[in-house]
Amino acid sequence: MSHTKKNVAKLSLFALTWPIFIEIMLHMLMGNADTLMLSQYSDEAVAAVGVSNQIMSVIIVMFGFVATGTTILVAQYLGAKNHQGAGQVAVVSIVMNIIAGLLLSVLLFGFGRPILTAMNLPQELMEPALIYLQIVGGFAFVQAVIMTIGAVLKSHGFTKDVMYVTFGMNLLNVFGNYVLIFGAFGAPELGVMGVAASTAASRTLGTVVLFYLLLKRTPDFLPWKYLIAAFPKREVRDLLKIGVPTAGEHLAYNGSQMVITIFIASMGTVALTTRVYALNIIMFALLFSIAIGQGTQILIGHMIGEKRYEEAYQRCLRSLWIGIAVSTFVSIMFFTFSEQLFSIFTSNQEIIQLGSLLLLLTILLEPGRAFNLIVINALRAAGDVKFPVYIGIMSMWGVAVTISYAAGIWLGFGLVGIWIAMTLDEWLRGILMLRRWNSKKWKKMSFTTDIREEIEDSNSEKKSEAFM
Repeated sequence: MSHTKKNVAKLSLFALTWPIFIEIMLHMLMGNADTLMLSQYSDEAVAAVGVSNQIMSVIIVMFGFVATGTTILVAQYLGAKNHQGAGQVAVVSIVMNIIAGLLLSVLLFGFGRPILTAMNLPQELMEPALIYLQIVGGFAFVQAVIMTIGAVLKSHGFTKDVMYVTFGMNLLNVFGNYVLIFGAFGAPELGVMGVAASTAASRTLGTVVLFYLLLKRTPDFLPWKYLIAAFPKREVRDLLKIGVPTAGEHLAYNGSQMVITIFIASMGTVALTTRVYALNIIMFALLFSIAIGQGTQILIGHMIGEKRYEEAYQRCLRSLWIGIAVSTFVSIMFFTFSEQLFSIFTSNQEIIQLGSLLLLLTILLEPGRAFNLIVINALRAAGDVKFPVYIGIMSMWGVAVTISYAAGIWLGFGLVGIWIAMTLDEWLRGILMLRRWNSKKWKKMSFTTDIREEIEDSNSEKKSEAFM
């Protein structure tokens, strides 16, 4: 009996993607709820948490490379009808991320202050930023487990399950924020500490529920004994083969963003706060491309496993144009109502006016992001994982960081210069990724051949045993 209850490759992009869209939106709302509720407490608290979350985004990359490898390998194994191989990859990836998560949690808790000092954080923001980083970072291993189990469930087509759990986490987080930030129902008024505690608690409970759903939806799928028999060299090798280049690209991006954050920190608290509010708003335009990219990755992974290369090629292109159209439209709507949106967070007119200008520039920025998020996911799903890293490092550091300093600091354009640099970076990478996809070189790089050889070898062994 197949462990997979759905033929994922035959699902429409919409059927697979809309729960992912809602899930990502809920994750973003979780961050926005923290920002919105903290903004009623103080703008300084918002800036402090924003810088700490910049560090957390780098840490999450370390978990994401295993989760990305899990999504691709499980999808390709299932597409090739190798359910045993898919299960082995799943258990290895879960354990790998638990170990990595615990190590990074200890690092963040013990070395939070030196890390924040290296970020050139204004002194008045140090203590609240440190409190948030130590609590949320101390529970980083929980986020590692969430990402890995979510990847396994989504590769099986159970995107709604992940969405429902994320919804529950959001409800808990908002309620916890209300109680602990402002001291409702007789609780202590904890401010930033309250936000951090609420975030850590809601994620911990979400992890427990996701693990229960994994066992329920995929009974007998996870061969835990496989880890005891011998070191899973093949699975670790394959996960690293996909994950390390993917992590390299993400680390290059997040590293460049941290350097850019240092540039912005030198501009003062107003610039830092404006950036946090602007990013929280434009994330809702970005999430369409993220959701379409993830859904496309799962579909292409299954198609590659079944050697349906031309369908995979066309699927990426259709997804790309949908992503560009939607993200552009949403960006235009955000600029149209920019003053009202920023007024939700703050009454500071300097922040509102500067933020509105950034949203105007975002109309050019978001289509470029759509190229990267959708086409890069397609390339990874097909096994072409190194090219995005090479181009990413070149563009993120050669264009985004360099022009951010030149335009933002040297020429004095401030955040406007930063946004121009980000736009140039996204468009350059996007165009190069599309050219790579159109070249179809990825057809020679898929993991399908190795997977099918394993199946054929296994079948040959069984036939030999039967003959004997």
